[in-house]
This record gives sequence, C-alpha cells and structure tokens, in this order.
Amino acid sequence: MNLPWHLYVMAFLYVIAGINHFRKPRLYLKIIPPYFSHPKMLNFLSGFAEILLGIFLCIPLLSKYAAWGIIALLVFIFPANLYMYQNDNAGLGLSKKLRLIRLPLQIVLIIWAYLYT
Repeated sequence: MNLPWHLYVMAFLYVIAGINHFRKPRLYLKIIPPYFSHPKMLNFLSGFAEILLGIFLCIPLLSKYAAWGIIALLVFIFPANLYMYQNDNAGLGLSKKLRLIRLPLQIVLIIWAYLYT
C-alpha cells in the first residue's frame, strides 16, 4: 500500500513539532492553561504523542490509527490555543489577530488528518 506524499509532509511536521516540545519546553509550558495540573507532564506527553503519531503515519498498517490519534490530540490541545488567544502573556509575542487565526487552523488540521482515516 502506497501512502500519499502529503501524508509524509504531515508526519514530518508532527515529528518536528514533537521534538520541539523537548528542545524548547518553556515555549509550550507557557501556553498550557493554569487550570491543567502537571504542565510538564502534559508537555512531555503531547510532544511524545506527536513524535509517535508522526512516525506511525508513515507505517501503512498504522497510518489510519495514527490519523485518528492526531485528531484526538488536536482536540485535546485546543484549550492551549484558546488560552494562548485569551492571554497576552501566553501569546508568544504573536499579535492577537494571528492568535485568533490559529483557532480555526485547528479545524483545518483535523480535516487534513481525517483524510487519512
């Protein structure tokens, strides 16, 4: 079974994003809403999940499951994007307008992952 080239692009983006959770953890810890406990563990788990799911996307036997996992992950991390939009200290220097654009981008990423389910 041949996988489409754009699936590999998606996989690459998730692996890189996941690695970045470990390279620059403060960046991600800053956007985790304070009402979530154990932010370091959440950062670790989400980074690990992105790497693992990105790798699994490239394995034909696992790619459909990985796509569903990515959808679940995107839903799970949406509160961080919402918090980032609402809180200037968590905005990472982005304008309020750019942070607003990030919110519907999650839907685009979910649709992109759904293409592979």
